[in-house]
Amino acid sequence: MKINRNYTIKLLVIGLASLGLHSCLNLDEEVYSEVVASNFNPTEKDIPSIIAPVYGSFRGLMMGWQGYFDTQEESADIIITPARPNGWYDGGTYLRMHQHNWTSLQWQPTNIWQSAYRSITTANRVMSQIEEGEIPITEQKEAVMAELRAARAFAYYLLLDNHGNVPIVTDFKDVSLPEQKSRKEVYDFVVGELKEVMPMLSEDVNNTYGQFNKWVVQTLLAKIYLNSEVYIGEAAWQECIEACDAVIMGGAGYTLDDNYADIFNWENHNSPEIIFAIPYDEIYGTGNTVHMKTLDPLSRFVYNMQAGPWGGNCAVPQFINTYDPNDTRLGDTWLLGPQLHASTGEPVITYVNKVPSMAGTESNQGARIGKYAIKPGATGSLDNDYPMLRYADVLMMKAEALLRTGRADEAALLVTEVRQRAFRTTDPSKAVVTGAELLQGSSYQYGIQNEDGTVTGEGGGDIEFGRFLDELGWEFAAEAHRRQDIIRFGVFQTKSWFNHSPHAQADTRTLFPIPNDEMNKNPKLTQNPGYND
Repeated sequence: MKINRNYTIKLLVIGLASLGLHSCLNLDEEVYSEVVASNFNPTEKDIPSIIAPVYGSFRGLMMGWQGYFDTQEESADIIITPARPNGWYDGGTYLRMHQHNWTSLQWQPTNIWQSAYRSITTANRVMSQIEEGEIPITEQKEAVMAELRAARAFAYYLLLDNHGNVPIVTDFKDVSLPEQKSRKEVYDFVVGELKEVMPMLSEDVNNTYGQFNKWVVQTLLAKIYLNSEVYIGEAAWQECIEACDAVIMGGAGYTLDDNYADIFNWENHNSPEIIFAIPYDEIYGTGNTVHMKTLDPLSRFVYNMQAGPWGGNCAVPQFINTYDPNDTRLGDTWLLGPQLHASTGEPVITYVNKVPSMAGTESNQGARIGKYAIKPGATGSLDNDYPMLRYADVLMMKAEALLRTGRADEAALLVTEVRQRAFRTTDPSKAVVTGAELLQGSSYQYGIQNEDGTVTGEGGGDIEFGRFLDELGWEFAAEAHRRQDIIRFGVFQTKSWFNHSPHAQADTRTLFPIPNDEMNKNPKLTQNPGYND
């Protein structure tokens, strides 16, 4: 069943947020001053304009330059940014991310911290203005405040996952230096906020695209419960199953998209699979630059692009080698082989699954991210929305929780459901996976890759539920899932891949450091373990 999305919501979130984004970047500046108080009497139709700045703040956080997407992928085992003939060494920043040698000065983790708190500050400001009457909402005030709290909790979820021990700030007018909270306290705050606001949120799917509705919050709770053992040392598998079931059985109408590629194209707001997306637009809501970071400059002729891409990141060959050749997700996710000129049909570059090392590669080496389909005539920013949470994720989260609680055969039914579209046109028999197979190790040949492409190391057969981890990789590659997933499976801390060996303090790398600038500004902060730089 196709869900008839209300595209107006996306346009409001993009357009109105872009008008207020400059103000959002200044954490000390108050918007909506006397002009709003005296001249603005909002009604229900004005609500998107009130909450839009909060959603707009997520654009730079998610897909922006060296933002959330990069930290989740560059630190993991699927995507790398090696040095290229046209640059990309950049002082070793990508090498440090790959080898887990980042410090409290590293920009990428600092960017997550600053961007997440920018979103939190924006949410706190708007809520304060509503409470103080500067934005005089009378209609649906409770629902608006609930949605803003959910958005703020989402930003804290990102901090919980990446930095762990962070201050919790809920009062916009409190200028005192905030106290640092433990990861357990942040976990309890986020879960508590999401559960408390859920009954006040809309169940309407058609008119809440890109916003926090009840189903988005249930899915986010499932994600937090899935990682609960990592966050607080206590598993919450049954809670994860129940949150997933609330979405699956709740009547929202989410379904797997018939076409995997449609989930990521420039009209993906129409996908019935997307539960929560960060909307982007090539003119009014810029920031999705994944194509610029991955495509070689010559690829501009393939798509008649209006901007020349930069040719940086690519796939780790070891991961590409795990795909079944009949899995259509390989071609839907990665660009390999000849890339043809849009006018002449002649090859302009041929991407090969060969990357000698992080130290130096040729322009054509490495499979490139093609998942976010590039519209002909693309600018430096894509129209494609970033699907942060989708229905396949719900099915796979439930499957993993079932698998980890001894119900492998039930898990296999859900994994098979997700796999079916990837083999429907090639070999449907390969879509079926059994519980026994999910209990097997991974097919990823972990180990250090030599310059000739051979791998020296330990393989993946010893990874508990490794086959399921493979399934996650094939389904969610290049969606900013991988760091979180391989931490949960113990791979992040123990395995080698490409030019990465386990860090000497591997267990401390599951959290990024508190940024150096924040430590200097707030003496109440204590650095996360393992970072003494």
